[in-house]
Amino acid sequence: MINETALLESKALRDSALERTDVLDRVKALSLLPDGMHVTTAMVATYFQVGIKAIRSLVLDHDAELRASGYRVLTGSELSSFKELSGVQSRTRNLALFSRRAVLNVAMLLRDSEVARQVRVYLLDMEHLARNQPVDNSVQKDVASLDDRIDQRITHILGKTVVPMFNALIETSGEHRRELLALRAGVQRVEQRLRHHHARLQRLESPYEGRPLPGVMAFMDAMNGRTFERHIAKLLRRDGCTNVVVQGGQGDRGVDIIALTADGRRLVVQCKRFAPYLNITSPDVQKFVGSAKVLYAAEVALYVATCPFTSEALSIAADGGITAVHRGLLEEWSAGAVLKILE
Repeated sequence: MINETALLESKALRDSALERTDVLDRVKALSLLPDGMHVTTAMVATYFQVGIKAIRSLVLDHDAELRASGYRVLTGSELSSFKELSGVQSRTRNLALFSRRAVLNVAMLLRDSEVARQVRVYLLDMEHLARNQPVDNSVQKDVASLDDRIDQRITHILGKTVVPMFNALIETSGEHRRELLALRAGVQRVEQRLRHHHARLQRLESPYEGRPLPGVMAFMDAMNGRTFERHIAKLLRRDGCTNVVVQGGQGDRGVDIIALTADGRRLVVQCKRFAPYLNITSPDVQKFVGSAKVLYAAEVALYVATCPFTSEALSIAADGGITAVHRGLLEEWSAGAVLKILE
């Protein structure tokens, strides 16, 4: 296994690891500017728990490498345009910006920071796991695919053939009507369980078929509000929810998504794509409780956020029957874990 010293001293090794920016949020939440893409020198220093002078000194020593990984200094009209678009307030004549890649690059160069050391250790652990991961068994994948097709075929037959047959028999039979009704209900329960089983299989397999686990939160942090709502809607569909409608915007009455769970319960969702250093507070949750329970009569209500909830907000959510999907739980859910309330 490559040791930490080699990473500190080898630019080639550092370059090979620059895409793994997700490790930054796994070690410690990295606060971003309102543009969702950059941080300032002061923010980098805060993240690594060092002085600003240490970061500036590092930039002087490794200017070319850091610029290649996304570090830049804005001046003049470029700086004015950035302030206008991002909402950043700064009276300086220049502004140094670091991309997430550049921050990771700093972590691989900065020696006197415990946070930077933890990032390097995490990177090396990931590299070790990647090298020692077993080869996929294509036969097992084929069997799983076959099982999936069989499940879907059985579900189709039950829903399109067997249940209609029972309906016809019930209409024409008086003597055995009660028995036929009971049999039809049993078949419909089996059909529902197969659909739920199929939804769970899709959920469990999705991390390997789509985007891999690393980078989940960085991916969502880069979204705007509307894209984030569509992402949550996609997760709901993956977990077997039906009639999923994204209605965020004016007139949504405090609910961004409405749907039905896999077992038919009425579901509403509030989505908040906030910076990870912010919090969902108790008034936020109180408003949603009113909308979800009173206006929509929801049986399942999710408050999904890319940031933490205050302890009081969590307490109000629990009392009001709201499932608080905080940053950590959202990461697990997006990566394929089971959201228990949707089971």
